[in-house]
Amino acid sequence: MIRVVLPAPLYRMAGIEGAGELAFDVAAPVTQRTVLDAVEARYPMLRGAIRDHDTKKRRPFIRFYACEDDLSFAELDDPLPAEVVDGREPYLVIGAIAGG
Repeated sequence: MIRVVLPAPLYRMAGIEGAGELAFDVAAPVTQRTVLDAVEARYPMLRGAIRDHDTKKRRPFIRFYACEDDLSFAELDDPLPAEVVDGREPYLVIGAIAGG
């Protein structure tokens, strides 16, 4: 079971009450692409909010983390860490903060 944490605005957009973790079964190999595909399949209103509709690249000001590592620029098809795959650690979708 893959655990996914989204920023609060995406929970509201998806119509999910409260905030916390989502949980998905994802077939191997577990990659950022397969996890994000699972999120978008369950919550189609999030399509285009996390990744571009056409290119499937992450949106500006969205970052991906797992096991305290920034995966935002990693290949989408690289396997996620074992700690994420077995549910010990969540996959984090974070809204980046910009400004000055």
